[in-house]
Order: sequence, then C-alpha cells, then structure tokens
Amino acid sequence: MMSDSHSKAGFLGGTLFSAFFNVTVDDLVFTVVMAAVGAVVSFGVSVVMKRVFEQRE
Repeated sequence: MMSDSHSKAGFLGGTLFSAFFNVTVDDLVFTVVMAAVGAVVSFGVSVVMKRVFEQRE
C-alpha cells in the first residue's frame, strides 16, 4: 500500500492537521473535566478498596 516514507508522513501529517482544526475549546474543556472526574473516582475507589481489604485481615 504505502511503502514510501514520504507518503506515510504526508498521510499522518494531513490526518493530524485536519483533526487539529476540528477540535474546539469546548471539546478540550470537556476532556480535561472528564479526566479530572475519572482520576478522583479512581482514587476514591482505591482508598475504599484498601480500607475494605485491610479490615478483612
């Protein structure tokens, strides 16, 4: 298919370039907020699980 490195670089560059202009500030804010919520939930679950398993021992 695409064995030429220039073709691969052009394809990748075009894909990234077009995706860059389709991302809005709202999308970035949503992504940051969802990542923060996920991190907080993950931390909370790990703390609860740690306490649950410490009480069993």
